[in-house]
Amino acid sequence: MPPPLTVVTGGSRGIGAAGSLTGLVTNAGAASAVGPLIDNELSAIRADIDLDLVGVLASIKYSIEPLTESGGGSIVNISSAAATLGSPNMYVHYAAAKAGVEALTIGLSKELATRNIRVNAVAPGVIWTEFHRDADRPSKVADMIPMQRAGNPTEIAGAVA
Repeated sequence: MPPPLTVVTGGSRGIGAAGSLTGLVTNAGAASAVGPLIDNELSAIRADIDLDLVGVLASIKYSIEPLTESGGGSIVNISSAAATLGSPNMYVHYAAAKAGVEALTIGLSKELATRNIRVNAVAPGVIWTEFHRDADRPSKVADMIPMQRAGNPTEIAGAVA
């Protein structure tokens, strides 16, 4: 059984007071630019990518040393089914960022293995969260989902744990 995850806030300076860092979950996701790519401002697209991909990179970068110092641990990146579906006419840039998260996961799983740090990803489909601009979108696309329903966050939490 893996060690319990330690939740730390305030950057690496706060880790000593909270104990050692044994796990990180990168759960960044935003798509403020929605619709066909041509209709979105580049600044909004950049802001989304900064959160969806660069935020994940930064979180991991600054967690490597604390994870190493505690003897290793686990990083779980939250991706999205959008990474392979592409999300045309909705948020292709979000899908591209999540595909980047999946490539990052593969590369870092190999790069950090010698530090005893496992790196994995969970790629949910449509989930009942506040991510959707249209709050009813999960029910509207349910017929395209094999289980005929959107998932809920507790189902994802189980996969992450």
